[in-house]
Amino acid sequence: MSEWLLFDPMFRVPFLTGLALALALSLVGAWLRMRNEWLAALGLSQIAAAGAMAAVWLHGPALLGAFIAAAIAMLARTTLPRIGNNHYALMILIGWSATLMIGSMMDHGNVAGETFLRGQLYFASTQHLVTALILLTVVAVTYRWLSPRLLTARFFPDYHQANRIPVWPYRTCFALIVITAVVIGTTTMGAFPAFAMLFVPSWVGFVIVDGWQRSVIASMLVGTAAYLIAFVVAMLLDQPFGPMLTIVLVLAGTLRFFTARRRRIKTIAVDDLHPY
Repeated sequence: MSEWLLFDPMFRVPFLTGLALALALSLVGAWLRMRNEWLAALGLSQIAAAGAMAAVWLHGPALLGAFIAAAIAMLARTTLPRIGNNHYALMILIGWSATLMIGSMMDHGNVAGETFLRGQLYFASTQHLVTALILLTVVAVTYRWLSPRLLTARFFPDYHQANRIPVWPYRTCFALIVITAVVIGTTTMGAFPAFAMLFVPSWVGFVIVDGWQRSVIASMLVGTAAYLIAFVVAMLLDQPFGPMLTIVLVLAGTLRFFTARRRRIKTIAVDDLHPY
């Protein structure tokens, strides 16, 4: 593609949609990582892709089908006494297999399934942009209220019960935000690119800086930078956006190892100064 297409009005809506999602998903991913539930993002994204495929098969709106499927999976998750990575792995297997099986029963089902798995950001519409902006607004507005409660529940799990503070308001809010983020990310970017955006930025951000606030900012900066690079490179090289975003995020993940190595060297140097 010519570099002039970067300034084509046709790609303005997809670009803004992806930018809003990069910011929102990076922050939601930080919440999930802080709660050690990052694998839930991939499980829910696969379930959402299966729900979108089922909706298309039934001639309904894909976004609604994805939301219903993800909500059912999240509701089932809350009924379990203990939830772990094994349950999220089952979600991944169920969602992936259901997506392909439903696709096999449709005309051009393989094309539709590939669309939901790898995404088609270039075809994002105004509806996608509006929903992405609403998601980003909700995440930004609820951040100062939701973050302290999630942090308290993570590091002091008995605090709310001991003080008879109801937990359903923030848990319900958090669940709805996660479902919405996964659904919009999956139907716009694709299941795996959305998971990459939820996973990698916080994986890097939580290592390169210290402290919750700075880690969140670092995560959003990493996610936004990766998105901008992936969008430009994909356009210039005429490549699909989803795989390009995933590759760029994987490369961004190497920052974690360089930072970890620098910290180990610094720790060794300090220990040498105080051998006793």
